[in-house]
Order: sequence, then C-alpha cells, then structure tokens
Amino acid sequence: MRRTTPLSELTLAEPPRRSQLVEGLRARLSEVVPALRLIAEGVLGADSSIDFVGVEPTGRVVLILVGEEGDDLELIGRAVAQRAWVEPRIRDWIQLAPNLGLRPGAGTRAVLLCPSFRHETEAAAAALGDRAVSLVRYRCLLNGGNLEILLEPVAREVGRGSTPPRLDRSALPPFRTGLSHEDLGLTAEEYVEFE
Repeated sequence: MRRTTPLSELTLAEPPRRSQLVEGLRARLSEVVPALRLIAEGVLGADSSIDFVGVEPTGRVVLILVGEEGDDLELIGRAVAQRAWVEPRIRDWIQLAPNLGLRPGAGTRAVLLCPSFRHETEAAAAALGDRAVSLVRYRCLLNGGNLEILLEPVAREVGRGSTPPRLDRSALPPFRTGLSHEDLGLTAEEYVEFE
C-alpha cells in the first residue's frame, strides 16, 4: 500500500541549481506532454539552448524551455525564435534520423516551464495559440527531505471573466451552398476556427 504524505509535511522550496532542476523536470514532462518521446537535450538553437527536444506521437516537434522566476517574457520571445529556427531543419533531421518519428508538416510547439507567468506572457501565448505555445508552472516542494517538483499547466482565459465577443454575422458573406450562419449554429470561437 502506498503511503500518502500529509500536507503538513510539504513545504515550498526554492528551486535547486539549474542542472538539478532540469533533471527533476525531465522525469515529469509526460505529465504535460503525454506520450512525449525525448530525442535531445541542451540543443544549441537560435543563439541559445533548447532544454529538451521531443516528438509527439503525431510527429510534431516539441521544444521545452525552462525559465526561472522573472524569465517568462524573455522565455516566450526565445520560444518564438527557437520555433522559427527549428522549422526549416525538420526535413534535415528526418533525413539524418528517419526513425525519430518526426513528420514534415506536423509543426512545432514550444512548452515553457517557469515558476510564474505575467499577464503579458499569458496574453502573448494566447495570441500565438495552443498549437504554438503552452505555459506550465513548476513548483518545488520539500517532502520530508526529498525535493518534489509539481507541474501545473496554465489554463487559457477568455477575456478575464468576460464572455467571448459576439460575431456580427450580417457582415459575413453567404455560403455558396445556400446555408445561413444560423443553420450551422456555430459559436464565434467555432466560426473563427474555419477562417
């Protein structure tokens, strides 16, 4: 039977030195990217290092960048640069190692791990979209004498508590099939996905 730790024995801890933090995070990555297969660590990309490079079962490349407290805005800028650096190299990687499971055209996603994210960072990630960037908070806890790292994906907020904007359907062109926008019954978010 597995012993559970009482909450009174868990205390927040400062993150360990970077090498130990990255090692601890490696073991937890499948919690935020299910079925991720790591293929490289510490890859020199666009003028800086990519902490982890992995592949999802779909063949999409996943870049994982680890930041410290206060690094979140810089980290999202690095994610955009690293995605732009990796995209044109995927075909070369496939030629060099066809067994990696990479698929051309599957895209590249960045997962950013940081203790906290400012509203500006969350807004930038939302503007880039879920397929481009995901934000994950990490917390370090002491469980007795052992360091535990918890990962928490950051949920996307729509307008901070407001309802999504209404779509003015009268300004949209009619469908060639003769259907109207009302016939489809799509929400504003669903309709935008088809544009």
